[in-house]
Amino acid sequence: MAGSYVRDSDEREDLFQEIVIAIWRALPRFRGECSERTFLFRIAHNRCLTHVARRRPAAPFVEHDSDAQDPQPTVEAQLAEEQQRERLSSAVRALPLGYRQVVTLMLEGLSYREIAQVLGISESNVGVRLNRARQLLKERLEGRA
Repeated sequence: MAGSYVRDSDEREDLFQEIVIAIWRALPRFRGECSERTFLFRIAHNRCLTHVARRRPAAPFVEHDSDAQDPQPTVEAQLAEEQQRERLSSAVRALPLGYRQVVTLMLEGLSYREIAQVLGISESNVGVRLNRARQLLKERLEGRA
């Protein structure tokens, strides 16, 4: 989640630590009114919004995920995959905040219901935002926007 709000790996790590601390502090207030997962994502979401609101100008996004790559691909295949991943990451980051939020939470594996609880919106609104976000992503990735 932190990676969809900040580009710089150091800043992303700082945000992740802020999220962990916020969760630690909030755990005693958990009343079981929602799932633990929803509770945690709501805290992370709020911390990300706070961080974005007060952060300095964004640095270029650099992806360092060497563990996820197959050791056999050619250099050309690795470069193509990295460029494709960067295009998608950039397109997601370029989405309006409301759309970026639902896409990020969906990629984290949350259901419509959980996303609605995290964002404080209806499930139908989650669906609408997700459909609009998909359309914008498609247009941007095809070079129409």
